[in-house]
Amino acid sequence: MTARRIRIGTRGSALALRQTETVAAVLRHAHPGLEVAVEAIRTDADRRPDTPFEALPGIGFFVKELEVALLEEHIDVAVHSMKDLPTVDADGLTVCAVSAREDPRDVLVGRDGATLATLPRGARVGTGSPRRAAFLRAHRPDLEIVPVRGNVETRLRKVDANELDAVCLAGAGLRRLDLAHRITEWIPIEVMLPAPGQGALGIQVRAGDAETAGIAAAVDDAGTRLSVVAERGVLARLLGGCRLPAGAYAEVRAGTVHLRAAVVATAGDRAVRGERTGPTAHAESLGRALGEELLGRGAGDLV
Repeated sequence: MTARRIRIGTRGSALALRQTETVAAVLRHAHPGLEVAVEAIRTDADRRPDTPFEALPGIGFFVKELEVALLEEHIDVAVHSMKDLPTVDADGLTVCAVSAREDPRDVLVGRDGATLATLPRGARVGTGSPRRAAFLRAHRPDLEIVPVRGNVETRLRKVDANELDAVCLAGAGLRRLDLAHRITEWIPIEVMLPAPGQGALGIQVRAGDAETAGIAAAVDDAGTRLSVVAERGVLARLLGGCRLPAGAYAEVRAGTVHLRAAVVATAGDRAVRGERTGPTAHAESLGRALGEELLGRGAGDLV
């Protein structure tokens, strides 16, 4: 790479490409004359769209191929959804910037305008997320939760074709794809805590590549980064990834992090919840302390 050209790697879905183009636009604006090339790379999870999360091997199945391409210098930067990144950096790589966050809440796309309150008893709700499934069962144990994967458009088609009464997914993705009009309910944080980092994008570079990190710094949003650090601190202490039925959400106000988190049993019949507040300088340790508290109150037994 030269200072005038940067290669960005991303997953090849419409959502991933749209997210990456927003990053590329920020970089072009911040660095006039910079040539930015976007390269789509298929990940293990992309190659097996019908395989449930719990059947995919290991962790980081949305990011591994991007990280390999980065380490082998086929690309200079990888753009990830922060909720997909493992909490421990891969050897030789680091997240140098975190983008300003979209709305992190989950949403419902229901047929005929259905919401969680108006879905009929026994309604079929699709999601590929163990976290969303657990929170849905906790709130509406009568619902039938149907495992579903695939891109956003694929999931919406299942509602349109009457295969499902609703699907539950991240609102950020729908907004980025200009599909917010399909949302029938923004699910309150009190009902469903988002995945740690949901709605934020992580910019990953090779460790020690100060030049690229300096270019990518234009994307960084300090408030979002601190919130995400606190949320991922919880997840790190719980030793979990996107297959863990846990949610966390942090807000930064006046130099203080306000963090809440929960672990919900898969069946939705039990939950351990907690909150912590502390200075932004201790965002990660705050998250780990809350994770420790949840474990001490029995969260480990739920997973």
